[in-house]
Amino acid sequence: MRILAVADTVSKYLYDSYVPGRLDGFDLILACGDLNRDYLEFLVDASNTTVLYVRGNHDDGFEEDPPQGCVCIEDTVYNFHGVRIMGLGGSQKYREGRNMFTEAQMRKRVRKMRRKLFFSKGVDIFVTHSPARHLNDFDSLSHRGFECFNDILKEYRPRYFVHGHIHMNYGRNIPKRSKYLDTEVINAYDYCIFEY
Repeated sequence: MRILAVADTVSKYLYDSYVPGRLDGFDLILACGDLNRDYLEFLVDASNTTVLYVRGNHDDGFEEDPPQGCVCIEDTVYNFHGVRIMGLGGSQKYREGRNMFTEAQMRKRVRKMRRKLFFSKGVDIFVTHSPARHLNDFDSLSHRGFECFNDILKEYRPRYFVHGHIHMNYGRNIPKRSKYLDTEVINAYDYCIFEY
């Protein structure tokens, strides 16, 4: 399965410099938040494939007016042709906003997912907006990862953990891909392609 992951910025390669056929051959697109509605709808139309998304900290309007043709996977384990994909959007709460959570609030969301994880017998791809604590994050509250995401990675050992929120221009030592236990960690900023 060929997967395109996107986050945080409208890709110049995929959108501004788009040529017909560039989005052919993808089986699935994962959107990790802070992307505008027009771009997500373009990805659906141009790729003719499923776009699953979580909300970023700047996606406050998506609850009332979601991007057409896309599937929101917030707080669920979505089965895509046998691949179990869990979604938890949002960032650390550094100001008021619908998609910002304290560590305690996100931990409560994770607890509510336990039943779904039990019935799905785990998760293969964990999709979030924010990173996990100490995996591509920073100490500043606005870009700090969630510690409870580490618990998911330790307990369920998904094959992939795909997140956004940490822009590559924040520093030259930010990895696009890294490894944590059995999980490949992917920072989807702009775009990233991987195989499942």
